[in-house]
Amino acid sequence: MSVPEAGLGPTVRAWRDRLSPAAAGLPYRRTRRAAGLRREDLAQLAGISVDYVVRLEQGRAANPSGQVVASLARALQLTETERDHLYRLAGLDPPADAEISDHIPPGTQRVLNRLHDAAVAVFAADWQLIWWNAAWAALLGDPGVVPPAERNFARDTFSVEQRGTALAQWPVESVDARSVAAAVVSDLRRASGRFGNSTRLSRLVHDLLANPTFAQLWAAGSVGAHREDHKTVHHPAVGAVSVDCDVLTDDAERKVVILTTAPGSEDETKLQLALVSGVRAPTSG
Repeated sequence: MSVPEAGLGPTVRAWRDRLSPAAAGLPYRRTRRAAGLRREDLAQLAGISVDYVVRLEQGRAANPSGQVVASLARALQLTETERDHLYRLAGLDPPADAEISDHIPPGTQRVLNRLHDAAVAVFAADWQLIWWNAAWAALLGDPGVVPPAERNFARDTFSVEQRGTALAQWPVESVDARSVAAAVVSDLRRASGRFGNSTRLSRLVHDLLANPTFAQLWAAGSVGAHREDHKTVHHPAVGAVSVDCDVLTDDAERKVVILTTAPGSEDETKLQLALVSGVRAPTSG
């Protein structure tokens, strides 16, 4: 006999009901009846379909992938203990301590939801993009159109497939691109000290060693962190926007990347215009 209301579907529904739209960073709606998130809200936050949320809660989708579980854990702002429980309910092993985590702690998520005036994204220890806000999508193009496996800043910086950048849908220039490249490599080497047994990180480094510039920088053995940069984004609707880029790294080597404009500047006005421009990244045919 199973424990009542303790399965995957009821647990996801309970966590959805307890999370308020405000805590999730969603706008207030007068017509809202439920105190917690609607299924549509959870689908939007997790990047999955509403139909899938319905089937999941009704027990008709009992074996979600690890990627879906990770997205649900972030959207529901679960603690690491709750995240691990969600993995087990889905019949999956929780991420090992030695593996890189894509989880964003609830406290960090609450802070991120309040940063409306800046373009903000969160990257895992291997520079895999795991979260972004509306301003980031408006300024650089929506990463949601890019396959999840390609949302990696290190792979963008050191292309081994002769393809254009995936994370920015239009041109972005750094004041010192060479220093940024070196910082990314030294940051990955630092991550290797924390996640030396990570399959994901090992695969990334192995792939990038095919890039001569990466291989040279990796061989130098520098250890450090990417902290700041100054960039110009060539937005198709508002023109060139100059932004300061600051990178905050937490104790799990997650990187919060914040793009800001000078207060009262023309660039600040352009960023606000980008938010309402409605420009979408081109999708492949």
